[in-house]
Amino acid sequence: MHSSGNSLQKPLTRHLLPLAYALAVAVALIMALTWGVLQVQVTLAGFLNSESVWSKAQKQAVIDLDNYALNGSAADLASFRNHHGLLESDRWGRDAIIAGKYSHEDITRVFERGNIMPAAQLGMTFMLRHFSGMPHIREALAAWRSTDASITELGTIANELNTAYRAGGVSPAEIARQRGRIKALNDYMEPRTDLFSIEVVKGALWLGELLFWGVLGAFLIAALLWLRMARRILESIRGSEERYRLLFDSAADAIVMVDEASGRILDVNRTASVWTGRSPGELVGDRFVHLFMQSMAGQKTGQAAANVLLGAKGRTRPVETQTSLVNWGSQPVRQAIIRDISERVALERDRRIAAEALASIAEGVLIADATRQVISANAAHAELTGFTAQALQGKRLDDTRRLPGGQPLPPSIWDSVAAGHNWMGEVLSTRSDGSSYPEHLSLSTIRDADDQVVYYVAVLTDIHEAKANQHRLEHMARHDPLTGLANRAEFERHCAEAIAVAERERLAVVVLFIDLDAFKIVNDSYSHAIGDRLLVKVAERIRRQLSEGDVAGRIGGDEFTVLIPRLILREDGRAIVSRLLATLSEPFLVDDYEIVLSASIGVAGYPLDGDNALALIANADAAMYAAKTEERNAFRFYTPMMHADTRRRLQLAAELRQALARNEFQLVFQPSVELRSGRIVAVEALLRWQHPERGEVLPAEFIPVAESLGLIRRIDEWVMQTTCAQIQAWDLAGVPPIRVAVNISARWFGHPAFVDGISRNLQSRQLAPRRLLLEITESAMLRLGDDIERTMQTLDTLGIAVAIDDFGTGYSSMAYLKLPAVTCLKIDRSFIIGLPGNSNDAAIAGAILAMAKSLGLTTIAEGIETEAQHDFLLRSGCIEGQGYLYSYPLRPEEVQHLLCPNQPPVPTRLKLVPPRRS
Repeated sequence: MHSSGNSLQKPLTRHLLPLAYALAVAVALIMALTWGVLQVQVTLAGFLNSESVWSKAQKQAVIDLDNYALNGSAADLASFRNHHGLLESDRWGRDAIIAGKYSHEDITRVFERGNIMPAAQLGMTFMLRHFSGMPHIREALAAWRSTDASITELGTIANELNTAYRAGGVSPAEIARQRGRIKALNDYMEPRTDLFSIEVVKGALWLGELLFWGVLGAFLIAALLWLRMARRILESIRGSEERYRLLFDSAADAIVMVDEASGRILDVNRTASVWTGRSPGELVGDRFVHLFMQSMAGQKTGQAAANVLLGAKGRTRPVETQTSLVNWGSQPVRQAIIRDISERVALERDRRIAAEALASIAEGVLIADATRQVISANAAHAELTGFTAQALQGKRLDDTRRLPGGQPLPPSIWDSVAAGHNWMGEVLSTRSDGSSYPEHLSLSTIRDADDQVVYYVAVLTDIHEAKANQHRLEHMARHDPLTGLANRAEFERHCAEAIAVAERERLAVVVLFIDLDAFKIVNDSYSHAIGDRLLVKVAERIRRQLSEGDVAGRIGGDEFTVLIPRLILREDGRAIVSRLLATLSEPFLVDDYEIVLSASIGVAGYPLDGDNALALIANADAAMYAAKTEERNAFRFYTPMMHADTRRRLQLAAELRQALARNEFQLVFQPSVELRSGRIVAVEALLRWQHPERGEVLPAEFIPVAESLGLIRRIDEWVMQTTCAQIQAWDLAGVPPIRVAVNISARWFGHPAFVDGISRNLQSRQLAPRRLLLEITESAMLRLGDDIERTMQTLDTLGIAVAIDDFGTGYSSMAYLKLPAVTCLKIDRSFIIGLPGNSNDAAIAGAILAMAKSLGLTTIAEGIETEAQHDFLLRSGCIEGQGYLYSYPLRPEEVQHLLCPNQPPVPTRLKLVPPRRS
């Protein structure tokens, strides 16, 4: 990677500067060593020159002294003395330098006399002074010193010869002797002089080699040290570059290096590659502006600017870019740092949304500082209270709020909130106009990093309407929605309170249980809407008869209760009971209908009939049931015997639920004979309950209980399935085919699955529809209302015949006789009992028979018990009859024997009594 800008050049310079210094030092050292070698060479040259001069001077001194001994020439003596003086001067200079006792001028004169080159003088002085003991120099100096005495003796010979020649001459013998001495001295000095020369040369060679290897070693050491330093510096540079690349690539922000001149990307870090979804190779060379969705025109260096970075597959990322201009060597480069601001944008968006939500929220919001001074309020608060944000400045959050009782908000609330808990509750808030309203207040805090309270946040809601709704709901929860009277729970609560007061004050409490007589007929005849409006008028009449403190309630359907507290005796309630019976028996005008009702009332009192609300209501209910059973439009005071009857009914209801599962029901069949021939043409299926302990329970006792429990439809379905199964069994036994009538209850007749259920039963047993006759009372047909004609049409299409049962006891509507599927009309036994003596019964029966004949309907008389009744009905045109005159209800096997007398007899309890013929 290129070094980027001044920030990278400075560290690189700092890295390379020691290397440059080391190189300079190495070069300087080598130059110094080279210069030292040159100086040593010059010094060696001086030594060689000095050796040459000294050797020549010594040889010449011997020659001059020998010539002077032969001829006594003054010139030879002068030449000797000159050369001998040079030798003495060199010896003095040598010893003075080695001893260190000399002056620079004296040594200079010695070197100048020896004709030593000036450049070598200082080096020779230095070497003699400090390195006289080094190899070869030491031997050369020793050879030089060994000639000192001989040179001195040469001077002595010269002085002796000079003295002799001055004295008049020297004898040949003396000359010979002196020359012998000279020769002996020369022979002694000559090898030492040569040894001096050789050692000086060897010293020069040795020192030259030493200097060469020293310089080479120094060069090698310097080179090795420099290379080692260079390696360490390069490793440091490489490590710095790797660390820079690591930091460059691991930076959380994207970094892009851009050529300033062309605008193209030179390098990117890993983050930039990841964010753009492109590899570094794909990014390098592309234009920097291509990375962004928005134009970058106008962005200034060093200033951050927001933009949108383009990613892979159309993804985008909100970013902030900041650029700076740097240099890569001489190349201007723009370094761009791209920072992801997604979180900041999201926080800003959340903050904006929160601000907008705070401004638009329906609840009022107040923000107060740590001293509870209001600093901010939303628009909803101003709308609720009338206080603007400016009007709240300087006010405390709790200045306009009190507890519902008017007390200031206690410090415990603020202590709890400051401790980190939220507080919610109802307060009374004051508006700007001075009015007040109930408010639901929620308090919480915003804390800093040290968990200190910085702000209080209050969220408030006007709960005036909610409290009104709550009161309405509470009233609805405690009162009957139709009549406005107390419901069961509220009535029981009032009753319990009245009993508690009566217990303290030794008074009596009376509970009345009122049930409307025959209210079901009103619903069936006029519709449930009329029935509901009638119940409202009944509640109004009951309420008008009550005194202050009395409570009326409706606990279900057409059942009402009345609480009369603070009586002396239970019997004191007789007066109000009588008034209620009288007012409820008066006609009611509902819409255009005048409806006459009556009521049965049961009376129970504390403490005689019970010591709690449930007991009083239950006992009053039992007394009402007794009144309804015995008389109607009457009242009864509770007695324990009534409760026993009630318990019996409850027990009967519990046992009835298990009767179907335990297969305790059975069918018996009562024959229907053709009056003219006495032939059995049909049977009617009658339900019996064979109780394991009570024995046979008649339908009149358990059918009303089954209807109240909602079990009647299941019982009807069982009767239909069992009847169809029995018809199939008779057919398989060869019994002549007869019609079987089945009674249908109002609840099942009105069920959506009624027709389909009958059709499936017939098909599953492969029975013809004409084998079945459905007996339906007028009240059952009334339950269907407008659907009666459609149901009858469906039955007629299936071929199933219908008989109207108990005709004449209900509304005797002629419209029902014209409905499809109606083929039979059954005359109720109440009109048969008085025949033929009772003229009214005879007239009614005759009219019914004449009407049925004109409509083409088959008539069936019920309850025929005498021959006179049989004869009258036969003469009047009745087709069929049922009754004990012909047969009691029979078990299936008895019917089979009756219709097939040739089959083996079956023991029977009853015997068929055919009518006598006249």
